[in-house]
Amino acid sequence: MLARFLNHHLRPYRGTLVLLVVLQLVQTAATLLLPTLNAQIIDNGVLLGDAGYIWGTGLTMLGVAAVQILTASGAMLLSSRMSAGLGRDLREKVFRRVMTLSAREVDQIGAPSLITRTVNDVGQVQSIVLTTADVAVSAIIMCVGGVALALVQDVPVSMILIALVVIVIAGLTFMLQRLSPFYKAMQSYLDRINHLLREQIIGVRVIRAFVRDQHERGRFDATNGDLHATSRRVGRIMATMPVMVMTVMNVLTIGIIWFSGHRIEDGTMQLGALLALLSYVTLIIVAIIMAMLVFTEAPRAAVSANRVNEVLQAESSIAKPRTPVTKTALRGHLELRGATFGYPGAEKPVLRDVGLTARPGETVAILGSTGSGKSTLLSLALRLYDVTGGQVLINDTDIRDLDPQALHRIVGYVPQKAHLFSGTIASNLRYGKEDATDDELWHALEIAQAAEFVRPLGLDAPISQGGSTVSGGQRQRLAIARALVRRPEIYLLDDCFSALDLGTEARLRAALARELHDATILLVTQRISTVEAASRVVVLEDGQVVGSGTHAELIGTNQTYREIALSQPVGGTVR
Repeated sequence: MLARFLNHHLRPYRGTLVLLVVLQLVQTAATLLLPTLNAQIIDNGVLLGDAGYIWGTGLTMLGVAAVQILTASGAMLLSSRMSAGLGRDLREKVFRRVMTLSAREVDQIGAPSLITRTVNDVGQVQSIVLTTADVAVSAIIMCVGGVALALVQDVPVSMILIALVVIVIAGLTFMLQRLSPFYKAMQSYLDRINHLLREQIIGVRVIRAFVRDQHERGRFDATNGDLHATSRRVGRIMATMPVMVMTVMNVLTIGIIWFSGHRIEDGTMQLGALLALLSYVTLIIVAIIMAMLVFTEAPRAAVSANRVNEVLQAESSIAKPRTPVTKTALRGHLELRGATFGYPGAEKPVLRDVGLTARPGETVAILGSTGSGKSTLLSLALRLYDVTGGQVLINDTDIRDLDPQALHRIVGYVPQKAHLFSGTIASNLRYGKEDATDDELWHALEIAQAAEFVRPLGLDAPISQGGSTVSGGQRQRLAIARALVRRPEIYLLDDCFSALDLGTEARLRAALARELHDATILLVTQRISTVEAASRVVVLEDGQVVGSGTHAELIGTNQTYREIALSQPVGGTVR
């Protein structure tokens, strides 16, 4: 899996990879040539007392060493650039893929897991590429070249060296197979820790209010303990690898010295050849240890590559239209015809056979108890999900045939939980219209009843991630202003007045009525006082439309609407 993954994503770096292998080959050849030259100095220079030969071969060794240093430096530079480029490319690909996924796929994978895969898993893949290019390539060449040159020195003794390589590789392969399940478990625990941290940091006020610090600490410690225990198992397996390699090396080195001693005594082997063989043993063992450090990370990198590939291969349930419609004849028309939606594996649909029509100049309010499907209905109009039955039509065009960019120009959305991005007030307001002027921003703020608190701060006032530097009501008003700056044809307002006091809400609704008199508004709310002024009220219960009409009509004829109205005081909020 890891090899296929890297082969696919390293294609843009094939030229760099070829040059890297060439440099590693030259570097390793230079390293392997030095023991042979040293053996020649001993046999032909020192033993024969030829100083000229010693000086000449010594200068050759200096030249070989210089080539080794230069090629090693070049290979390290190329491997760093290649691994950094791969990491950048993978993060960009994962980010772009996540941005194309529907809410359903994002929920299935989970936000914490997506963060871990984008940062930690991509980092693991990047790390294995760096160490493989830096270490593993030269180590493999070193092993093969070392064995080949050892055979040149003395074939019988070299058989012991070949046995050393075979035994060590077999032992490492067995241990690496045992590591893979543990690395998979470690990445799952990292996902879990990421999830717990996000949940506990966001909910820290609730945790302290209910004095649940000890409980939450226990949840975190349990997962952290599982990760620790798994890491220790991995550590124990990895700790045995160097011990095994060094034990085999020392035992076989003793065998080489003992066997070579007899051959030197018989005159069938020279002293320089023994020294060269011992040098090759050292180089091969060092290469094996270096390669071992790389390959012990290979199972973890393979798990990470598989997790990253799952995101890259994920297909959105929101299919792109084959011939997207970019322009529509009508303006501001929204209609649901027998719309049905259910989550995969759910016992029953969230929405069933919903019919609804909203036209320009109308404010259609959607009212219902918690869990009746109000927010889901808006999600269908935004095409965050696709209906499983029926149709959603915008400007008399099936939403599934609309170009996504055209859809987002037509529809403006204010979510139930107003979310602001880190930056400034101005950058948040320009989120849907980058070229909006300051006058347009102030006009939107005036309508949204936000100018009063923004004016002392200024448009360049900083906003923290999520908008935690402003209150809930201020966040909602800024989110409404952000939608107003875009001037869409259809406004989807998902209970976006819930954090406002009744006086501010009344002023805001009056300003919206004047400003958006020709726009289409679909409003989800829990307040009867809010729906009283709506053109039409649609009542949802258990995912079905159980009433449609004005407030005056429904209060006397619709049992569900009347129960909701009577459950709250005049101008109050549904409890």
